[in-house]
Amino acid sequence: MELRLLAVGDVVGEPGLDFLSHRLKALKERNGVHFTVVNGENAAGLGLTPAQADRIFLAGADVVTLGNHTWNRMQIIPALKDNPYLLRPANFAKAPGRGLGVFDGPQGLRIAVMNLIGRCELDFNADNPFTTADRLLQGLEADLTVVDFHAEATSEKGCMAWHLDGRAQALWGTHTHVPTADCRVFPQGLGFVTDLGFTGASQSVLGMKPQQALNRFLGAPPARFEAAEGPRLLNAVLFSIDTGTKRCLSVRRVDEFEEIG
Repeated sequence: MELRLLAVGDVVGEPGLDFLSHRLKALKERNGVHFTVVNGENAAGLGLTPAQADRIFLAGADVVTLGNHTWNRMQIIPALKDNPYLLRPANFAKAPGRGLGVFDGPQGLRIAVMNLIGRCELDFNADNPFTTADRLLQGLEADLTVVDFHAEATSEKGCMAWHLDGRAQALWGTHTHVPTADCRVFPQGLGFVTDLGFTGASQSVLGMKPQQALNRFLGAPPARFEAAEGPRLLNAVLFSIDTGTKRCLSVRRVDEFEEIG
């Protein structure tokens, strides 16, 4: 069987939530998607509320992952404890919730989804993501393993791909909100892309109002970022995985865009 797994980049604000709600199910249908993972850590701009998590699941996500803004909306903590389909980085030491889940896929497949956060330029006192991945993979009872690695440095993401090649079937980077063009399959069958990108307003700086971001570089006092408005995009990557050989067959971008003007 060929499993088609869709990974969707960080949802940013109301524009991202609304566009995801209107486009994700059709995107899945066109591409014959069996399982979908969406990063939702910017749905509130910074963080995710329980109501926003519900909207992402209703839009068509099977699993929602988070990242460095996990704790910006503390009201998400009960959901992290109670909802096994909502993951936060596994290498947040002694934090509520979970960073790994094993979920039912088509034809009885067991799909493990792992959420990790990097440490290069992201100092959140997280455990080593490489050794955390090693520990979680020991004795893991799953047919396939896929990983959302929320990290800043492209080198760290690439090294994690080499580290997990042959032990996982798909790994994608999140966090930078910039889609990369390096979709590829590693020698032992891991599908990889450095960063998915994001879902939100396209006429923006990483989904936020351009002038607010520009003001930071012009020396203005810090201010709360707000999601931009206007045309929207959805950045996503489709992984096709052979469930018999447990190797990724292909990795390709399936981005969605709203017309400008």
